[in-house]
Amino acid sequence: MSDAVSALMGARFEGIATVEETGLSGMIALRGDLGLAAVKKAASAASGTPMPGKLEAVMSDTGGLCWMSPDELLVLCPYDEVQARLGALTSALAKTHALAVNVSDARALFRVSGPGAREVMAKLCPVDLSPEAFRPGMFRRTRMAQIPAAFWLEDEDSFRIVCFRSVARYAFDLLKTAAAAG
Repeated sequence: MSDAVSALMGARFEGIATVEETGLSGMIALRGDLGLAAVKKAASAASGTPMPGKLEAVMSDTGGLCWMSPDELLVLCPYDEVQARLGALTSALAKTHALAVNVSDARALFRVSGPGAREVMAKLCPVDLSPEAFRPGMFRRTRMAQIPAAFWLEDEDSFRIVCFRSVARYAFDLLKTAAAAG
């Protein structure tokens, strides 16, 4: 079996903001009734974080949870731990109507950071990203130009973006163009 590699091998661009592909990341799509105690407990255990609220992302040193829709979460963890966490999640939800799938190799993860990060993202996404409207921990699923993407604000000047791996080059080129000086 070949070694896993990220979509763009850590591509990076410096402009009014830094754009970088962050490498391999463990990602589990979890579908189910997010109001059920069993789902909340299993998701929190798999991520090492509390449940996020609607349109939020919660991160820790060991993983994270992103609210994707009323019945879906994205569980984040280190890439080399995804199979073990998926197994534990599946076991914990064995008696619950839920679906957990490893989507790590089907997704790409980017970071846009620096004083111009909000401007870069605002050029590409139909979302009010002003500091008053979009605060750290907030999460959105939307379009980034012509592709579906999801993103959250890590801190005042840093976004994380998830998209399909098949459009990773397009996403990077979009972000790079939006981050170009001038």
